[in-house]
Amino acid sequence: MGSITAETGSPLLDRFREVNSTFPETARIREFRASGGKVFGWLCTYVPEELVHAAGALPVRITGYQQETELDDGNAYLYIVSCSFSRSCFQMGLRGKYSCLDGVIAGSTCDGARRLFDHWRRYIKTPYSQLLSVPRKYNESTLELYYQEILDLKKNLENYLGISVTDESLLNSISLYNKSRELLERLYALRKRPEPPISGAETLEVLNASFRMPKEIYNPWLEELLGKLKVSEVKHRGKARIMVIGSVLNNPAFIKSIEDQGGLVVTDELCTSVRYFSDPVVREGAEPPLKAIARRYLTNFPCARMFPSSERFDRIIELIRNYKVDGVVSQNIRYCVHCAHDLPLLKARLKEIGIPVLALDIEYGTSGSGQIQTRVQALLEMIEANRSKSY
Repeated sequence: MGSITAETGSPLLDRFREVNSTFPETARIREFRASGGKVFGWLCTYVPEELVHAAGALPVRITGYQQETELDDGNAYLYIVSCSFSRSCFQMGLRGKYSCLDGVIAGSTCDGARRLFDHWRRYIKTPYSQLLSVPRKYNESTLELYYQEILDLKKNLENYLGISVTDESLLNSISLYNKSRELLERLYALRKRPEPPISGAETLEVLNASFRMPKEIYNPWLEELLGKLKVSEVKHRGKARIMVIGSVLNNPAFIKSIEDQGGLVVTDELCTSVRYFSDPVVREGAEPPLKAIARRYLTNFPCARMFPSSERFDRIIELIRNYKVDGVVSQNIRYCVHCAHDLPLLKARLKEIGIPVLALDIEYGTSGSGQIQTRVQALLEMIEANRSKSY
């Protein structure tokens, strides 16, 4: 496989990697704070970044250590049956890695996220904190409930920051974040090619940076990268086209471990990628911009926590067809209950369309052990065997 850096002679990916390797103390965050700006950390993709941005603050995603790490401090406070993602995030907070944050906003989306937020508020004591109640299904009444939660967040941010969030500022933020989503959709469209110009591991580097820096800087970076990729002669090849699904994932080394075995990762269903940027905010008529934001976040590509599961399964199958996926790798962080409970039902749906699934039980930050690589090899051999039978 080639790389965009080697091909173009321009280290376009290196600046995304630099953001990720230095997070949370990135130069972009330090510069924002030095200019007097407030930085708010968010947990879960059901927290509306546009509202935080419209309030003049910088929203950044709270994540854990990029690699699998001993979590002695996190384990001392959170039960071992809390997922390693929540324990990893909390340990970073305990050790002062998120001292840059002026606030933290979370969604009550799962037990791990809820316990993390409770402990964060009690022991780390970031100046501002708020928990949003997020319904598990979508209809007009649940939209109204979630909309009221967002209105409450707006009021509290205004009081804390001493500002007024106007419709004009919300519309500007919607435009900025929709632009970012459009650019990421274009990046993924390049991965539909038989031989994409960017690998799955490289794509995750770009995605990680998307929620760790101001969109005003990120969007031009991504546009420049897209321009280079469009004319790049780099062609990534693999024995099979793979989709990765499941729990939160930030470590590109895990994706690379799949690609090193010959599996070309062309798409995914993750809250750190497709589920993060899918679906723009669309305003219906003259409705309040905040209502449009609430609708987008509640009806976006659903998490495994949402009911019914059928909509999520349908969208996964749509991605499989659009990206010509041959097999699926499900990486489930231990004690990530929603993904674990959904998997048997999803596997049954995928079996109906002839898509094999490799289910991996992992810890957050894993890079792909020898055992995982062996199982990936077995999946690729199964795909090749099935391909041979069809001829």
